[in-house]
Amino acid sequence: MDRNDREAAVRFVRAATEPRPVPLVPRIRVCTAHELTPVWTEIGEDIPFWCVPWAGGQAVARYVLDRPETVRGKHVMDLGSGGGVVAIAASLAGAASVVAVDVDPIAAAACDINAELNGVRIETWTTDATRLDPETSDVDVVLAGDVWYEREPAARFDAWLRRVRGRARGSAIAITGDPGRSYVPRDLTELARFDVPTTEELEGARSKTTRVLAYPDMSPRVASAR
Repeated sequence: MDRNDREAAVRFVRAATEPRPVPLVPRIRVCTAHELTPVWTEIGEDIPFWCVPWAGGQAVARYVLDRPETVRGKHVMDLGSGGGVVAIAASLAGAASVVAVDVDPIAAAACDINAELNGVRIETWTTDATRLDPETSDVDVVLAGDVWYEREPAARFDAWLRRVRGRARGSAIAITGDPGRSYVPRDLTELARFDVPTTEELEGARSKTTRVLAYPDMSPRVASAR
């Protein structure tokens, strides 16, 4: 399949999945594969993160819906959006606008389908978010559900999120989820934790204790006059 053929991507997502409630956030329904491996085999390339709700994304979505003031009236980016669970939660919680960013064109197709399923509007960008300049962005909140799998991408995400957090004296916030990934930054502040239902195929367990974490204020401090 040509990943850049939008119509083919939509057909593939619909054929490979069915709408199901997200376990930790059942008010949200997303296109979900019965099993990850057959979809992965069919594509034959990168992991199809869009076809199942991952633990970190579920936890961030739950946090946003429990604390809608986090995103209400704000411009939100869902970094590494996959199927858009976090983006949908932000929209349902009252965000002024939501953009879902993922490098995989099939993820954008899945996100559009899932947004329609949940009656929300989400803009989708197929790009590497770390190439965007935080200084020229109007994003108020960046949510990164479950992105800490591999060393090199994790280092890029971390550096970029710190730039976001440091912009305009800390006016933007950055929140992520961590079900125990190897490359999550160690200096983040825990906001909440959840026991997230998952599967043996995904996580080798039926649930994962997952933390919701916030980046510290990275803005430069101005010395007070004496």
